[in-house]
Amino acid sequence: MPEKPFAVFMDRDGTVCEEVGYVNHPSRCHVFPFSADAVRAINRAGAKAVIISNQAGVARGYFPESLVVEVNEKIVRALKSRRAHLDAIYYCPHHPDIGKPPYRLNCECRKPGRGMLDRAERELGVDLSRSYIIGDRRSDIEMAALHGLRSALVMTGYGRGEFEYHLPQWEFQPDWVCPNLLQAVRKVLAHSRREHCK
Repeated sequence: MPEKPFAVFMDRDGTVCEEVGYVNHPSRCHVFPFSADAVRAINRAGAKAVIISNQAGVARGYFPESLVVEVNEKIVRALKSRRAHLDAIYYCPHHPDIGKPPYRLNCECRKPGRGMLDRAERELGVDLSRSYIIGDRRSDIEMAALHGLRSALVMTGYGRGEFEYHLPQWEFQPDWVCPNLLQAVRKVLAHSRREHCK
């Protein structure tokens, strides 16, 4: 039976794209220059490249869900223009305490819940036990630890502030701390190769 692929799950804002607060218009979305190289490396490794993102601005009424879709499509086009392919983008538009139905919801898809991971397992056939999460927030690292994945914290977005002021108090620690997405992808792919050779 063929081996299931692993996935590299990447946070969107602050990791793949610049952190600008709530992205309430596509013009505010800027993909980091190194992100295409990072995603292309994942593609070449035979892994699945997946963005997972909390987008509670929908629940808060800052923008419609259609705007999230439009921004995600812009990211896909920007990466594709540099020969980098995303296998999926999953996002959670909910908030447990704010907004109106159907977006005011205590859901499983909001990080650090495992809903988006389960969806990738179901739709992409990934092996979560061999997969990784890369992000700039505590919720990314917590998500990985709670559900058996390894993680990397990047210093872009909120990452530097998290690292310098909050990391020692976190219950869960990242496996790696890296300057940016590309360096993090290099770390996780090197780890995957070593684990595969055991």
